[in-house]
Amino acid sequence: MRDDEIIDGPLARAARALVRVSAKDVAFKAQIDKTELKSFEKGREDLTEQQESRLFEALEGYGARFVRDDDTGGYGVRLKFNRAKVRAIERWEDEGGLPGDDDV
Repeated sequence: MRDDEIIDGPLARAARALVRVSAKDVAFKAQIDKTELKSFEKGREDLTEQQESRLFEALEGYGARFVRDDDTGGYGVRLKFNRAKVRAIERWEDEGGLPGDDDV
């Protein structure tokens, strides 16, 4: 997480909802207790800078893209991929067959 990026409870909750990932999975990936994450999302508890950074990276890993505050608007969150790319990725994942080692 860079200095000009921000994550707060409501933004984290919005990002998690947007990428459709459970609090349990995000907390595990960010190495944060699930109850701590839920309290942070509701504005009841603060996280350390390290926890915020891990949470930011976890949510980005799930496909959230955080938008910085600038002259045109405030900070926010959106999906990393547009709908067409998401559909293409879903088709690739649904092609079937057993996963195997790549020779690449």
